[in-house]
Amino acid sequence: MALRINDEIPNLTVETDQGTLTLHDWIGDSWAILFSHPKDFTPVCTTEFGAVAQLADEWEKRGCKVMGISVDGVEEHKQWKGDIEKTSGAPAGFPIIADEDLAVSKALDMLPAEAYLPDGRTPNDSATVRSVFIIAPNKKVQLMMTYPMSVGRNFAEVLRALDALQATYETPIATPANWEHGQDVIVALSLNDEQAREKFGEVEVVLPYLRTTKMPG
Repeated sequence: MALRINDEIPNLTVETDQGTLTLHDWIGDSWAILFSHPKDFTPVCTTEFGAVAQLADEWEKRGCKVMGISVDGVEEHKQWKGDIEKTSGAPAGFPIIADEDLAVSKALDMLPAEAYLPDGRTPNDSATVRSVFIIAPNKKVQLMMTYPMSVGRNFAEVLRALDALQATYETPIATPANWEHGQDVIVALSLNDEQAREKFGEVEVVLPYLRTTKMPG
């Protein structure tokens, strides 16, 4: 079954370079980001893991845990972190899942059920394992992004998306295009004008279906 937004993340027990972890226990009451890669010691992936390491303080500010996924083993992950830290200048303190049996990649719908790793494989054999999943404290997937092999992910956008998700979580608002933290938000259509003003105070009616207000909090 395909994984979709608002589905609960599978509660898998995984092997990482930091030991055995169960996903739901690891997430706990936090937000979480899983970001996957098709192979260790590859150039684009190394820069991406480095970008995640450099943002450690930003993840912590937002109460968000991060975990990598790669289809190589624990020992490779430990060695690869040396390269990641050398190129990024930041400690890679997050765990990386060793998804050698592809259990996580298949459970998260990144690879088909019949996928396998051939002898002498290359990153192309698991190319679709280049995804980002943002997960809320209720363990449900809030956002998914998948990139091709040739395009490095923009983790500033991942951070922006996390801000938007946290701002709108269980609150009847949405964020407009190109929204940044602190900017005005859109009032949900589930509230009429009177309800919107009662809840948020000042509301600007741009169009009958487009009303904005200051970001709550």
